[in-house]
Amino acid sequence: MNAERLQKLGCAVLEVEAQAIQNLIPRIDHQFVQACQYMLECKGRIVVTGMGKSGHVGSKIAATLASTGSPAFFVHPGEASHGDLGMFTAQDVVLALSNSGETEELLTILPLLKRLHVPLITLTGNPRSRLARAADVNIDISVPQEACPLGLAPTSSTTATLAMGDALAISLLEARGFTADDFARTHPAGRLGRRLLLLIADIMHTGDEIPQVHAEVPLSEALVEMSNKRLGFVTVLDREGKIEGIFTDGDLRRLFEREQVDVHATRIGDVMIPGGKTVSPDILAAEALQIMETSKINALPVVDKTGRVIGAFNMHDLLRAGVV
Repeated sequence: MNAERLQKLGCAVLEVEAQAIQNLIPRIDHQFVQACQYMLECKGRIVVTGMGKSGHVGSKIAATLASTGSPAFFVHPGEASHGDLGMFTAQDVVLALSNSGETEELLTILPLLKRLHVPLITLTGNPRSRLARAADVNIDISVPQEACPLGLAPTSSTTATLAMGDALAISLLEARGFTADDFARTHPAGRLGRRLLLLIADIMHTGDEIPQVHAEVPLSEALVEMSNKRLGFVTVLDREGKIEGIFTDGDLRRLFEREQVDVHATRIGDVMIPGGKTVSPDILAAEALQIMETSKINALPVVDKTGRVIGAFNMHDLLRAGVV
């Protein structure tokens, strides 16, 4: 089989699956709305269940729901018959997935779910199936054909199920007013979480790690301080500990390019950059990164509300924290 033939086969699969998803759009109807209302009113958890490939899709749907503000988890229907039914409570909503609507493992636990009087939402490919008829809400996820040329491997049907699960999850996200900050709290280890949760106070150097001198000291002493603290700059303070200016390794290079300087006789206050940009400890690290990129600088001092220097950080600190 040549490359062109393989490419055509791949495109054909995507076309079939794309059409399957397109066919779902008219099915976002009153049944879909009712399903969303059940899940929004849920006092417990959304329990997702499904067998085989539907189970794999169900695990992903449960994870998407949970990470977007709708507490959910997946229960294997086979295990449910052997003790895991104890995970279901009367406060829950059940979301059951079955393309045929006749999955025996789901039908086995159906009477027990009915005894709990939990709302049952089903995603099936057969609205006349036993599972669909037993549901409080059934959403039709049937497809004209599987992308598999044998019509056997679940392909279009699982794609359609997954897409409908995403439609439910994101509709609930919007209805709950779920924000990017909320999302970050459920993903604290991810890059988005770090960007939306990490404050400068969490990463800045403090105490003896802050490169700082007073304006009266010679340039040579300031350079030793800058070298020892390894942040690429030194802050110049007045006698109250408030910032008067900043001197960076870039400023040093530019200074020597312009003139001959006696580093022992020259005061740091005479060659510093007066003022300079600062940030407060309670801003997001991502905001500080934006300031640094806009101003084309690689480090910043951190000051409190009175203007006293309480910390310092550079681009390497942001890199280590995963903000960049």
